[in-house]
Amino acid sequence: MKLISFESNGAIRTGAMLRDDAYVDVSAAGDVLKLISDPAAYAQAEQIAVTGQAQSLDGVTLRAPLTPRNLICIGLNYMDHCRETGSPAPARPVIFAKFSNALANPGDTITWHADVTATVDYEAELGVVIGKPCYRVSKEEALSYVGGYTCVNDVSARDIQNSDSGKQWTLGKTPDGFCPIGPVLVAAKDIADPQALAIRCILNGQVVQNSNTSEMIFNVAHLISHISRFMTLQPGDLISTGTPFGVGMSRKPQLWMKDGDEVVVEIEKIGSLHNHIRVL
Repeated sequence: MKLISFESNGAIRTGAMLRDDAYVDVSAAGDVLKLISDPAAYAQAEQIAVTGQAQSLDGVTLRAPLTPRNLICIGLNYMDHCRETGSPAPARPVIFAKFSNALANPGDTITWHADVTATVDYEAELGVVIGKPCYRVSKEEALSYVGGYTCVNDVSARDIQNSDSGKQWTLGKTPDGFCPIGPVLVAAKDIADPQALAIRCILNGQVVQNSNTSEMIFNVAHLISHISRFMTLQPGDLISTGTPFGVGMSRKPQLWMKDGDEVVVEIEKIGSLHNHIRVL
């Protein structure tokens, strides 16, 4: 199922998408996190989706499918991105974090102040949401801990990211609203191979990133296994798995998002995440 969270009469509810313009309310089975972490709740939602009444998405306000417990991000994880930046492939995953203030909904306007950053970049990424606790899991069993997949835009203030004296990325990665996710979360059972998905970013109608998750240096299973050596991953943790080539920082001339832009992250079998830009 493609699961959504949406606002109705001031309450956040859960839906199962039937197609791009219709859904069934499956809130009786629980929220999205419960559905991906509780097989009985998921089965109940599947039954409701089959028997329930389809409703139009017109007038529905979509929210992020869930509020991640942790936002764990991976850098330099596509070979084509390493080639464009002139960076060697890392020997092990490069990990940084975003904080909860960075979370944004599909359709939200991403804003920043012009006196804080002037070089804000887009980054289309596959988001992996953990569905059950895992610690020190093997690569072979790692995918069984995935609850679902979603689209992520790892919005990045490059001037802040690259000027930090401690060479840390976090501050440039986690301004308010710099992590839109959604619009759906696709249950893991519906994506047999997360390493075979086309991934694109579209800025103002122009395709600026166009790749495939097969380009990942460390695949999803490797990432889960590696991270779980150091910390227990819990249901609702989101791993944003890195971005492919085509980022604005590496273009000649460089391409930064600006006031009035529309940015779309599109991933095969998942959907399209749309956001607008406003510079204050």
